[in-house]
Amino acid sequence: MINLRESKYDEEIFKDLKIDCKKCFGFCCVALYFSASEGFPMDKEAGETCINLNSDFSCAVHNNLRKNGLKGCTAYDCFGAGQKVAQVTYGGYDWKQTPELKNQMFDVFLVMRQLNEMLWYLTDALTFIQLSTTKDELNLMIKETKELTNLDAKSIMEIDIEKHRVKVNSILRQVNELVEKRVTSDKKVNLKNKKSLISGYDFIGANLTKTNLIGEDLAGALLIATNLSNTNLAGTNLIGADLRDADIRGANLADSMFITQSQVNTAKGDSNTKLPRALVRPFYWDK
Repeated sequence: MINLRESKYDEEIFKDLKIDCKKCFGFCCVALYFSASEGFPMDKEAGETCINLNSDFSCAVHNNLRKNGLKGCTAYDCFGAGQKVAQVTYGGYDWKQTPELKNQMFDVFLVMRQLNEMLWYLTDALTFIQLSTTKDELNLMIKETKELTNLDAKSIMEIDIEKHRVKVNSILRQVNELVEKRVTSDKKVNLKNKKSLISGYDFIGANLTKTNLIGEDLAGALLIATNLSNTNLAGTNLIGADLRDADIRGANLADSMFITQSQVNTAKGDSNTKLPRALVRPFYWDK
């Protein structure tokens, strides 16, 4: 197997993109809409406080979320946007101390999460072996995006987020194409024992264990309850793919592209599932 990622990249580059709930003000428990049918405690509108949010912004049932069937809560990940808004944008002032800024804070959080998600993809792209010119472009885009996250609240609300996303997606596609070329030989070898993937995006409940998935484009694919156990997903583009209840036990996702903690949290894995070093293995996975 050809090496796709840099062997010695520093995991610290992901540090600010990982959640730190103790430094947040429970934004995800208030700012977001969620429903009981999706594994949350209740049906609630955006801006309404979750029934389990304590006065100190901690969760009253945090230790029993999975036991209580609250898979939506354990799956959600803000890419560190919560603590960024709380500690940097608003300098440690919470929405209870400044109720007049409550709605603005929630709106800023929603924008910040999108920016941090883009930063996650850009940073992940940076860990793959690639041309020096592409790496320079990535670093410039990371710098530009970080600068946006450090703006004041009013300026953040004025960001043309879709315009910026187009620029980010353009360079992500470049990296994806480079990785696809690098895995071509491995893909051909793997094809001897596997069948080719049928084009499409709806693989709900499908059994893909005997399918060659190396270097495939599964961006935005519906992989809900899909059997991916023991598959090799090296160089596979998983950006935006829905992995809820997907079986990735024994699967190799170490070199999968653009996979996030939230996706991993929703899937069913085990101790044999290989993940990128930047991701954390959920405690509730099979041993």
